[in-house]
Amino acid sequence: MQFTKLRLTGFKSFVDPTELEIAPGLTGVVGPNGCGKSNLVEALKWVMGETSAKQMRGSEMDDVIFSGTADRPSRNIAEVALHMDNTDRGAPSIFNDNDDLEVSRRIEREKGSTYKVNAREVRAKDVHLLFADAASGARSTALVSQGRVDAVVSAKPADRRKLLEEAAGITGLHSRRHEAELRLRGAETNLERLDDIMVTLETQMAGLKKQVRQATRYKNLSGHIRKAEATLFHIRWTAIEAELAAAREQMNQAETAVASLTGGAGRASTEQAEAAARLQRLTIARESLEQEEQRLADQQSSLESQLEQTDRDGERERTLAADAENAITRLVDENERLTAGGGGEDGALEEAAGKLAEARKTYEAGEAQLAEQTNTLAHDEARKADLERRIGDAEARITRLKDGRENLTREIARLEAMAGDREALTRADREAAEAAEALARARAAAQTAEA
Repeated sequence: MQFTKLRLTGFKSFVDPTELEIAPGLTGVVGPNGCGKSNLVEALKWVMGETSAKQMRGSEMDDVIFSGTADRPSRNIAEVALHMDNTDRGAPSIFNDNDDLEVSRRIEREKGSTYKVNAREVRAKDVHLLFADAASGARSTALVSQGRVDAVVSAKPADRRKLLEEAAGITGLHSRRHEAELRLRGAETNLERLDDIMVTLETQMAGLKKQVRQATRYKNLSGHIRKAEATLFHIRWTAIEAELAAAREQMNQAETAVASLTGGAGRASTEQAEAAARLQRLTIARESLEQEEQRLADQQSSLESQLEQTDRDGERERTLAADAENAITRLVDENERLTAGGGGEDGALEEAAGKLAEARKTYEAGEAQLAEQTNTLAHDEARKADLERRIGDAEARITRLKDGRENLTREIARLEAMAGDREALTRADREAAEAAEALARARAAAQTAEA
C-alpha cells in the first residue's frame, strides 16, 4: 500500500482545509522553522492512532484542534484523512474490497475522537492493525524525526529486532499474536472459572438430587393426604347435608312462627290504633263538653246577676212611685186646705195659686216619671221572665252535658281498660322480634351449610 494524499482540516496550524499530494517517487516539504513541517508528521502519527498527547507536543488531546489567533477564532473540530492505494490488496480482509482506502480521524472538543475507513466507523484497534500490516504506524521506525537516527544506531538488540520485524512486515502478525495470547489467557481464565462453576454445579446437582427424592416422597405423601382429605371432606359434606336439612326445617318453622306472630302483632296494632283514635275523639268531645258547660255556667251567673239588678231597679222604681203618690196627696191636701181658707188675702191667694201651679207642674212631672218608671218596670219584668226562662234552659242543658260527660267518662274508662293490653302487645312484638332473630340465625346456618 502506498500513501497518496493527506488532507487536514482544523488540525493545529492548518485551520483551513489543506491537501498534500504524495506522488510516486520522492516528495519533500521545505520551509523555515515554524511553518508547520512537524505538524504534518504529527498529523500522520495522529491519523494512524497515536493516543499520547505528549507525542503531539500538547498536554491533552484537544490541543491538536486549532486554538485560534488574534485574527481568527478557535475551532471545535479537527479532522485528518489519509488516502492509500490498495491495488495490491495488502490491507486486512475487512478493508480489502476497495482499490483506494481513506482512513480518517475526527476529534470534537471535550467529546473524544472517532475513526473511519471509507466513511465506515471502525475501532482504533482496527486502524492500528491496518498500519501494522503495512509496516507502519504511529510508533513505527518508518517515521524518522530529529534525533531518531542516533536512537536507531545506539538501539538495544530488542529495539533492533523490532526494527527488523517492521522491515520484514510481520509487525501485524505480532499484534495478532499478542491479541491471540490475550484471548488465550482469557479463555484459560474462563476455563478455570468454568471448573469452579462445574464443582459448584456438581454440589448443587447433589443437593437437587436429594431435593428430587424429597419431592418424589412429598408427591406420594401428598397423594395419600389428598385421598384422606377427600374422605374427610366427604364425611364433613354428609354431616353438613344433614345440618343443612335440619337448618332448613328450623328456618321453615321460624318463618311460619314469624308470619303468625307478625299477623297477630299487626292485628293487635290495628286494634290499638283504632282504640287510640276513638279515645282521642272521645277525649276531644269531653273537653268540648267541659268547655261548653263552663260557658253555660258563666252565662247562668251573668243572668242571675242581671236578674238581681232588675229586682233592685224594680224596687227603686216602686219606691219612687210611692214617693210621687205621697207628694201628690200632700199637694192635693194643701190645695184643699187653701181653698177652704176662703177669704184670705189676695196675696196669700196668689201665693197659693203660684204654689198650686208649681205643685201641678210637680204633679205632672211626677205622673210622667211614674208612667216612665211603670214602663221600665214592665220591661224589667219581661226581661226577668226571659232571663228566668233562659236560666231554666241553661240548667237543663247543663244537666244533659253532665249526663254526656258521665257517659264519656265511662267510655274512656272502658277504652283505657282496653288499652291495658299494651303489655300483651309488647310481649307479642318481642316474641316476633325473637322469632325474626331465630329466622336470621337459621338462614345464616343454612347459608354456611350450603357453602
